[in-house]
Amino acid sequence: MNSFDPLDLRAQEKALADNSERNKLTLQTEQEDFKWLMGNKRGRRIVWRLLERTGVYRSSFTGNSETFFREGMRNVGLALLDQVHTITPDQFAVMLKEQKEFKDDR
Repeated sequence: MNSFDPLDLRAQEKALADNSERNKLTLQTEQEDFKWLMGNKRGRRIVWRLLERTGVYRSSFTGNSETFFREGMRNVGLALLDQVHTITPDQFAVMLKEQKEFKDDR
């Protein structure tokens, strides 16, 4: 059983520092994973398909309750797009160019 002592400030500071370090490592791992994904042509195709499916580049308004569902999907896509621009901004242009070439080849 873990006994928490509200008067033990040093233990609380240590726990906070440990948690902060864990959060930093988790964020760093997630960013490295995303760089790996966007550093590969296949990964960029996957990200592009997700952006298309979530409706980032189209209106989500339908005039009925389906708008809420579409806006939720779009919100997920916007979060993904934010990751692209924040973590791998140079790969966004590469992804756009590849998609244009892919569509021109069809």
